[in-house]
Amino acid sequence: MPHILRLDATITPATSASRRLTDRIMSRLIAAHPGATITERDLAAGLPPIDAAWLGAVTTPAGERSPEQAAIAALSDALIAELKAADILVIGLPVYNFGVPATLKTWFDQIARRGETFFYTEAGPQGLLSGKRAIVAMASNGTRLGSEIDFASGYVRHMLGFIGITDVEFVAADALAFGAEASMAKAEAEIDALAL
Repeated sequence: MPHILRLDATITPATSASRRLTDRIMSRLIAAHPGATITERDLAAGLPPIDAAWLGAVTTPAGERSPEQAAIAALSDALIAELKAADILVIGLPVYNFGVPATLKTWFDQIARRGETFFYTEAGPQGLLSGKRAIVAMASNGTRLGSEIDFASGYVRHMLGFIGITDVEFVAADALAFGAEASMAKAEAEIDALAL
């Protein structure tokens, strides 16, 4: 049975289009895999940004970290462990000001670690987390998926590929401001058509 990691990043959970989409994706996945293990992380609760102390902590071998460094690295280690355990990622992607929410960017900052999720070769970076699938539920008021002002989906696809996750599918309730009902119906139909 698969292990599913669900990430939500909306700042408006009660009325969120992206959360409505991730709820629907999860319902379909659970119906298809009733014994699946599920890990949920609400990124809107906040993650600490990376800084020089974080870099020092995570680049120090675990057995050599000071107590302070161990405490700093603990969250990043836990986030990476969740990611490594997952077979399927379900990511809610609300678009804020044409890009990803700051907390989702911070999640990528926390998990993109050399030797853990990627390494460098003479040919460039190589992701270490291949064999996983990601389903990204994008929601935006005015930004259409793949448009010239969409700086969110390309970033998410790139970062997932950077760590080795290249099986990435997007469903989008985009341009909600120009017809919310039709946009949500389109996205829900895309979810219902996903092969699970």
